[in-house]
Amino acid sequence: MHGVPQSFEHPLDRAEFKRPAHRDGVELYRAHIVRHTFDPHTHEAFGLGAIEAGVERFRYRGSDHLAPAGSLVTMNPDELHTGRAETDGGWRYRMVYVDADVVERVSGDRGWHFGDAVGHDAPRARRVAALLDALWRADEPLAFDSLLHTLLAEFRRHARSARTAAPEGALRFAPVVDYLRAHLDRRLTLDELAAVAGLSPFHFLRQFKARYHATPQQMLMALRLFEAKRLLAAGDAPAEVAAATGLTDQAHLTRAFARRYGVTPARYQRQTRRA
Repeated sequence: MHGVPQSFEHPLDRAEFKRPAHRDGVELYRAHIVRHTFDPHTHEAFGLGAIEAGVERFRYRGSDHLAPAGSLVTMNPDELHTGRAETDGGWRYRMVYVDADVVERVSGDRGWHFGDAVGHDAPRARRVAALLDALWRADEPLAFDSLLHTLLAEFRRHARSARTAAPEGALRFAPVVDYLRAHLDRRLTLDELAAVAGLSPFHFLRQFKARYHATPQQMLMALRLFEAKRLLAAGDAPAEVAAATGLTDQAHLTRAFARRYGVTPARYQRQTRRA
């Protein structure tokens, strides 16, 4: 693959991002995907949405999930996931990615956590899709924030009120993930990461994959691309973003970004540019 086109290979594949100018920590997304397969990636925010048509298959927390039309998608922050169409006509869906602190401020509740990635609740999914469409079209900050509050209220019944204690593996590997975030621009070694965890290299690799359902390299790439997404939204030039996140060059950034988010860096930057 020598490059990524400015549009998907299949003429029906579409993906768009949008950020409100007045509200940090919120990103809207809508797409119709037929052929594209999303590599493992993370949004590091709650991913909340509705499937409007078709069926999506995605891998999340080590298991495959099917999300048919009329279902909700509820993903927790920091969880790697994939995505591809399960039906010939693909799937059409809308999402909002909301930082955890924004969820807390808007809802007034702490410790949101979703036990299930897919919620089978067709009436609520229709309301969520309509609210996400209204959020996309909202042109006044007050209207947007009011709609956001209403949207989160729809998801509140599917969320636990308090997050359960983090498993031992999560506590052990949290410093490793922090280390990865702090060294995105470096070529890291397995021995280096294992030392952070206090384990032998391949024992660390086995335990890390058991905890995150991904290798350290897959986690590193997901974190690199999420940081690239943040820098692009802030207006940094793609070539600078590639260097800052440890990618080989701008072409590498373009390929990797499109595989995870469905748009090229240049298109994402145009879509999320704030007035």
